[in-house]
Amino acid sequence: MTISPLSPPIVNAHKLNQNALFSEIAKMRQILEQKVAERQGETLGKQAAFHSPTQDSGSHLQQLCESFNLSQFEKEVLILCIGMELDAGWANLCAAITNDPKQNYPTFSLAMSVLEHPNWSALSPAAPLRRWQLVEIGAGNALTASPLRINERILHYLMGQQDLDERLLHLLDPLVTDSVAIDSHQQIVDQAIATWLHAANQDQSELLPVLQICGEDIASKIAIAANVCRNLDLKLYKISANILPQDLTNLQSLALLCDREYTLTNMAILLDCDRDEAPNHNQDMAIGYLIEILRCPMLISSQTRRRQHQRTIITFEVRSPSVHEQQTLWEDALSDLDEHLHSSLNGSITKLVSYFNLSPTHIYNAALKAKSLHQQETEHSFEHSLWNACRSQSRPRLDELAQGVETTATWEDLILPSKEKFVLHDIAAHVRQRLTVYETWGFAGRSRRGLGISALFAGSSGTGKTMAAEVLGNELQLDVYRIDLSSVIDKYIGETEKNLKRIFDAAEGGGVILLFDEADALFGKRTEVKDSHDRHANVGVSYLLQRMEAYRGLAVLTTNLKNSLDQAFLRRLRFVVQFPFPDAEQRAEIWRRAFPKQTPTLDLDYLKLAKLSVAGGNIRNIALNSAFIAADHNEPVQMKHILQAAKIEYIKLEKPMMDTEVKGWV
Repeated sequence: MTISPLSPPIVNAHKLNQNALFSEIAKMRQILEQKVAERQGETLGKQAAFHSPTQDSGSHLQQLCESFNLSQFEKEVLILCIGMELDAGWANLCAAITNDPKQNYPTFSLAMSVLEHPNWSALSPAAPLRRWQLVEIGAGNALTASPLRINERILHYLMGQQDLDERLLHLLDPLVTDSVAIDSHQQIVDQAIATWLHAANQDQSELLPVLQICGEDIASKIAIAANVCRNLDLKLYKISANILPQDLTNLQSLALLCDREYTLTNMAILLDCDRDEAPNHNQDMAIGYLIEILRCPMLISSQTRRRQHQRTIITFEVRSPSVHEQQTLWEDALSDLDEHLHSSLNGSITKLVSYFNLSPTHIYNAALKAKSLHQQETEHSFEHSLWNACRSQSRPRLDELAQGVETTATWEDLILPSKEKFVLHDIAAHVRQRLTVYETWGFAGRSRRGLGISALFAGSSGTGKTMAAEVLGNELQLDVYRIDLSSVIDKYIGETEKNLKRIFDAAEGGGVILLFDEADALFGKRTEVKDSHDRHANVGVSYLLQRMEAYRGLAVLTTNLKNSLDQAFLRRLRFVVQFPFPDAEQRAEIWRRAFPKQTPTLDLDYLKLAKLSVAGGNIRNIALNSAFIAADHNEPVQMKHILQAAKIEYIKLEKPMMDTEVKGWV
């Protein structure tokens, strides 16, 4: 196994290579012509073939022979096949030697009869010619009499063309080297290069260790892999793990072609395991088998670590850019702004870094989108465009995993006692000031544990838990995504953690507010562990709390049954907000806000309406239904319409309506 730094290109290498190749073909033609003359009883004078030792020593043919350890006889068999492709008179020479017009092609039998030092072992499937598929054997009645043909990829290589074998073209994608954006990623590049160089110098016969690059930022991982290979003069190609053949024969064929390409052109493989986060058993087996048998330098891009078996795997973690690195990236991405826009930022970069944990690629994409948005939306400031561009970066991935919640509610819409509102304002302050407290004031330097902002909203249905999350999203100008925990929990052991991981990983950079509904579906009081399912249920709870504690944004759990939650879990949450059932005064206030200003109303008595013993969510349902009833009668909304809508809501709630609740309405 050889890895060397970049070497300067050879001047006129293509011309010198072809001269050397055609020189070898001319020598082989002379041998064949001599054999034909012998068969015909003639004598040919020796002809001097053009040959330059200097050219031959650096030709692709000579390199191929050295790389695959071909004997002189195997080299001449290869030249015999090359001549068939490049010399129009070759077929006639073969037919004349065999004295059979139909056998006008090279065979092992012909090679052993005309070449010096024939070697039967060259026919073996384990010998280089057949093992590395340098030549192909056509159909025939006997092995030695079957047609020999040079492999098309080998022919192109010998002629100076560097195209991949056609069987690899639809599987491998060449990767262009992108610059590494930040110092911490460059350190990984340097460490990976040193790892491979040290391994290559230690034992030339051993396989290089696999370099496993783990993390969420796919673009940065690819850039790291590409830079490692560029510095070692390796041509990097990417193959997706989910298109690997899963039968042994095709997988071995793929590995052989990749190894042959590495020998020919210094190819390296990046196995992309990011596209399928939960491979099936057969696919996982294929990945593991390929890792063990591939001799070609190999890198793996994945979100989680693969376990090591026989082949050494060296893992590098690609972490999110630090606060300082993100600020530098933002400054670089916005460096082309005109002076007026630059001055209007006024601390915006610090605010962006405080809320969003974006990768280098996402930062440059957000900056580009902000510049475009600002040109279209001149009524808004560039800071506004930049903020919205950052919010949009995490939406595509989260839209597949969670439900976006519209954040139009304000503090005035939220009817709660003052102490609960005070806690909500405190939550907003924690989100706004986390960069100052954690980084500037040094709290993150003591410990990274417990820096996430987590909250539990407890209360019966309709008391305003979801609306409170909307208000926080509107106040902080952040997206809110609702996740139904009952749909995340999986009956299969270990699947709950995988589902939660996908959600947190997708949300990590976007600063979104994660709203986990129905928390009691996962957070029941711990019972005695009776089997593996009980143990894994507790593991799922612990994993969720662990990710909430580490999540840079705000994560909110909601429950209708606070008393069903384990106190040990409650202690790990930073905030707990109890949403009480609204009293009569609060219900009256909710009714005053239930109808938009544009809705026509007539003689509504909010104090009487407040006697309905229902929560705010039910009040909004009744108000909306009454509006439809009034509109259908072409009348403004009146008490009689609300009474009809209230009866429908009570039927839905399976709750009897008391006379005291609606007395004097109509």
